[in-house]
Amino acid sequence: MATPPVRQWGVTPPISTVLPTPDELAANDDLVSELKLQNNFESPTETEQRKIALQLIQRVTVEFVKVVSRKKGLSPAAVEAAGGKIFTYGSYRLGVYGPGSDIDTLIVGPKHVIIDDFFSDFPPVLERMAPQGAIEKMTPVPDAYVPIIKLELSGISIDLIFARLIVPSVPLNLDLKNNDYLRGLDEREVRSLNGTRVTDEILELVPQQKTFRLALRAIKLWAQRRAIYSNIVGFPGGVAWAMLVARVCQLYPQATGSVIVGKFFRIMNKWAWPQPVLLKPIEDGPLQMKVWNPKIYHGDRFHLMPIITPAYPSMCATHNVSMSTKTVILRELQRGGDIVDKIFLKQNTWNDLFARHSFFTADYKYYLSITASSRTKEAEAVWSGLVESKIRHLVGALDRKSTIAVSHPFPKGFERVHIVNSEEETEAVKNGSTKYQDKGQKTETTDEINDAAHQAAADSQIEKRDVAETVENKANGENRIIYTTTYYIGLELKPLEPGQSRSLDISTDAQIFKSTCTSWPGYQPGINDLAITHVRNFDLPEDVFQPGETRPQRPKKKIIKKPGAGQKRSIESLDPPVELVVRHLRCTSATEARSFKATKLLDDFAVENAVREDVYQLVDAVWQKREELDLDPESQRLLNNKQGFLKNGLTLSLGPDRVAFKEIQVRLRKAQNEFQRSITEEGGGICFTLDELQGVPEDVLSDLHRRTESFVSPFSKSISFLR
Repeated sequence: MATPPVRQWGVTPPISTVLPTPDELAANDDLVSELKLQNNFESPTETEQRKIALQLIQRVTVEFVKVVSRKKGLSPAAVEAAGGKIFTYGSYRLGVYGPGSDIDTLIVGPKHVIIDDFFSDFPPVLERMAPQGAIEKMTPVPDAYVPIIKLELSGISIDLIFARLIVPSVPLNLDLKNNDYLRGLDEREVRSLNGTRVTDEILELVPQQKTFRLALRAIKLWAQRRAIYSNIVGFPGGVAWAMLVARVCQLYPQATGSVIVGKFFRIMNKWAWPQPVLLKPIEDGPLQMKVWNPKIYHGDRFHLMPIITPAYPSMCATHNVSMSTKTVILRELQRGGDIVDKIFLKQNTWNDLFARHSFFTADYKYYLSITASSRTKEAEAVWSGLVESKIRHLVGALDRKSTIAVSHPFPKGFERVHIVNSEEETEAVKNGSTKYQDKGQKTETTDEINDAAHQAAADSQIEKRDVAETVENKANGENRIIYTTTYYIGLELKPLEPGQSRSLDISTDAQIFKSTCTSWPGYQPGINDLAITHVRNFDLPEDVFQPGETRPQRPKKKIIKKPGAGQKRSIESLDPPVELVVRHLRCTSATEARSFKATKLLDDFAVENAVREDVYQLVDAVWQKREELDLDPESQRLLNNKQGFLKNGLTLSLGPDRVAFKEIQVRLRKAQNEFQRSITEEGGGICFTLDELQGVPEDVLSDLHRRTESFVSPFSKSISFLR
């Protein structure tokens, strides 16, 4: 009897279809036990509470659609038939949620219900239908990249997004798999729908969902513990890790979850990047939508670790990955593979795989500290989210430095509250000092707070919000509260030849980064600020370390003999000296104003000297006798300044004409001052896109400096305008 053909899952045949061995089954049981010890599963009671919350959201959705339908004059029959349905996606839909996880929820309505209706009518309907006290918090963010309502309902965190379909009604048996449902939708609506469509496709494309879920739980926990879980700063996010695990499941359709985890590390570490990871062939749909294709789209060719979503229109879920974050990911994959190999040899345990990262304790000597600060808590939530979304651009710029091997962004920001009572203390806090931190306020990381406004701004699409200074800041008299969020980038420098030293100047890159952030429409001078400082590992704040972790120590001074002298001198270490230059990064508006005022005074003084009649008469008298005088070179140089007096009109008689020369000098000086000030505020240059430079001769382009994906004209800064 012929053996039935083995089903092919994915774009290639399986590597192995061998059934699990007893040892592999035992390792699988051990993995489940360890995940339970790690509190990765929630209790049945909590799961039941989630189901109850979603049932309420479904009832509210149907009523919300009815309310909008009545407002828009639909007939009673059409109102009753309009329907409305919720779909979950993300970790809840995949079945890998744990205690405290959000439920990502999509609300789908018919064609006459639009996004504005969702924000105006859904909240009041929910408040009316929810049990008293069930709604603990509700935050609408309509101007986010994907408009969202963040909700705390009976202890359950729910993220609600909305999309409409171009259909008259949405029945409960609706399936979103049909691509035709995307017809007539704008890009934002397609993004909202595709979260659910991608999640459903992933589940359909894995051989064993139970195995997939166990392996994905392990990989997600590992990625979070190793600090490589954040799409915003350049690491894979939840959907990307899910697709990688799903691909390994396709290659080993009969394997246990424990085996999938081990194969995951080895396969993805040896993957021929940038060859894309696909769960199925890329689909060309019937609609005019952009589908990931490096043969057509120039930008797609630069994706370093492309992981492609299976639902039409396919997109790259890892377009933010940089050279450095790719290096960090591959190192962690190697480490994970080595540990799992030893687990199967009974030399390690699963607990070793989930050990906390050593980003602050051992990985780097040098760090960049990026501190976003604001006068109010509300303003800081938005501002820090925007800054976080731009960090990957700074990482990309650092990757191009010849002396930097790795620039590793930490995926979480540290939110602190400070109390200051002087401008000096304010400046210290804005530059990253924790000396004035409010000891009564615990430092929290951005993922712990899960603020809606922060996340919306991190999408870098939120519009400007007017955030007034709070009463709290005014009521403290002399005291002022400053809110800060600090992000860290670990720097690994390339090795040098013996005796070689280096100077790493990142001031221009940092200034461009600051200019990018402050050009955002939501930036508010006087409310928001941004500073970048260099920090050694032994100077890191105490709150970045967990209890029990060993902090790096300042190197002990070593005494060595000076060659040939028999004398001793002290040095901190025998490592090659490193000078990290981080200048021009920030100054206060007050300092900047003083700088411009000083420049104006100097300019006025220079103009007055240039038109002094008495000085001109002395110079002219010597000029007339210059042939008779034996002048030294310096005196001759000063005498040649007569030409400057002539240009200033001093040969003219006193009157309107001579006054006009002085006025021209003043206007020229002012124009130069304003021009230099504008260039400084633009980060030391003017940026042009490649499209804007089309047709510019090559010899001109060769004089421009390449910065990221644009060119910068090389205007220099005056020292009086250092930022």
